[in-house]
Amino acid sequence: MYKIEEIKKPIKKNLKIFDVKLKESLNSSSSLLKNINNYIFSHRGKQIRPMFVFFSSGLCGEINETTYKIAIGIELIHNASLMHDDVVDESNFRRNNYSVNALWKNKVAVLVGDFFLCKGMTSYLDSNNFELLKILSASVAEMSEGELLQIEKNRNLTSINEDIYFRIIQKKTASLISASCACGYASSSSDKKNIDILKDFGNNAGIIFQMKDDILDYEKNNCSGKPFGLDLKDKQITLPLIYLLNNSNYSDRKKIINIINNHNNEPEYINFIINKVKDCGGIEYAKTKMKTYQDKALKLLNKFPESIARQSLEKLIYFIAERDY
Repeated sequence: MYKIEEIKKPIKKNLKIFDVKLKESLNSSSSLLKNINNYIFSHRGKQIRPMFVFFSSGLCGEINETTYKIAIGIELIHNASLMHDDVVDESNFRRNNYSVNALWKNKVAVLVGDFFLCKGMTSYLDSNNFELLKILSASVAEMSEGELLQIEKNRNLTSINEDIYFRIIQKKTASLISASCACGYASSSSDKKNIDILKDFGNNAGIIFQMKDDILDYEKNNCSGKPFGLDLKDKQITLPLIYLLNNSNYSDRKKIINIINNHNNEPEYINFIINKVKDCGGIEYAKTKMKTYQDKALKLLNKFPESIARQSLEKLIYFIAERDY
């Protein structure tokens, strides 16, 4: 498997510049906000979305000032969504560390998330390219719709099927990665056809990313920083579980839904469902489905000439599909 630091090498200098510009974009006279910003950026994630921005830009030209503004906007909006999610989900941990709401309470977390969201949109406005802003705005709206659709369907677990699952993850996760790729490319080129290809490529990449997260939730030895079985505890129905429900008789299906509704905080019940998913082949089924999206993403990349940027995007696709965290 490719290592994330190896994939980052071609844009290592760009990511350093990006970090400086990102912190500058969050300048504030509020000491509370400064403390929270320092905390957030001392526990950074993998920087997947900025990587998609920079490599997509490199498919057709040079990384430029607009590319940095786009990467900053994407990263801030992503972090805003995480803070808001933690409040909604009442989650006290993020990447094996305390979440902002756990340390500073919900009101502060929501306000900081709003600050990040506004700064992210401002970064796009500063690029003076309203086509980019339209792509990003549509993505932010889709993210909200995806979360609401998930909440709606989780209230009636029997109504969730594969089509709805893919609609949810396309909106809540894939839409922002799609915007990362499309806007990254658009920062270096105005070729509408290729922008649309990159939008489609990013959509497939985002679906792979979320599907892998969902699979990791069933694998006890993962290093994801997310507690084992958390999706089940949160009553989130993901593809491995949908496969189990579709391949269970009426009595077993009823029992499984009852456990998720009424015993989702009891480890022995959660382990029972996880074992049932594994025994019926739910994880393997999800991996097979994920592979189809991986193949689609790589096929779309082949429409572009061979380059370091294209090779890096290929490696990034393999990484997000094969990672254990």
